[in-house]
Amino acid sequence: MEYTFTKENFQAEVLDSEQPVLVDMFATWCGPCRMMGPVVEELAKEYEGSVKVGKLDIDENSDIAGQYGVMSVPTFLVFKNGQVAAKVVGAVPKEELKAAVDKAR
Repeated sequence: MEYTFTKENFQAEVLDSEQPVLVDMFATWCGPCRMMGPVVEELAKEYEGSVKVGKLDIDENSDIAGQYGVMSVPTFLVFKNGQVAAKVVGAVPKEELKAAVDKAR
């Protein structure tokens, strides 16, 4: 299942999560973000039960994007124990995202 993260649920779903969390920081107007959409969906299915995978719209949640220094989209942050364990910027191969997630597990 792919999560939708917002400023309302970010603390509970991401920072307080007992599982690692992959957050896709995206924007609806961003072409590379749309390209990565199906990859994020695949990862959500593959990691179901062991890693939370979801998206955060930077335009609707600019305070969170700013807090984590997101300067371009897509930016993928892997959180573990409430801390950023990995950061991947740009449209990248699925294997690169998997490697970042697996390293944090």
